[in-house]
Amino acid sequence: MRFSHLIQINDPLNPLIDSLSRKQLWRGLVLRAENPLLFVMALDRFEIVERGEKELVRVLHFGSVRLRDRVSFSPMRQVRYEVEAAGDTPAASLVMTIEEPEPEQLFVRFDYETLPGDAAASMDEFYSSFAKQAYLEADIDTISTIRRLAQEPGGLA
Repeated sequence: MRFSHLIQINDPLNPLIDSLSRKQLWRGLVLRAENPLLFVMALDRFEIVERGEKELVRVLHFGSVRLRDRVSFSPMRQVRYEVEAAGDTPAASLVMTIEEPEPEQLFVRFDYETLPGDAAASMDEFYSSFAKQAYLEADIDTISTIRRLAQEPGGLA
């Protein structure tokens, strides 16, 4: 399954939405990788098992399900998650890319891909549409959380 969508961050025509700087947006996307408990509701706990200059390896615990992923950073531009296959969960990826078609016109593109495997091959259309809607809602929540954190004193500055 492949799924891609775009979320507008700044809208100069809507004065009710506080604008974020590219730096604030970037820090929020990095924080999502470094402390997913702030962003992922079903997550019980996590560990960062490796840390490099531009990547993390994490283990995420969702009840009895344990997922391992590698998060790589292209500073101020892109965060890439590569999730390893585990049991019935196929390997998957998520790429979040900051796009700026005009100065301060920020968007985040979310690109999901579930890699072929036994579990992915049996995914029916109903499940696929459900997963896409869940991804979209989670990504809207991610941007909302980044906005909230940016408004806190000293947040994402």
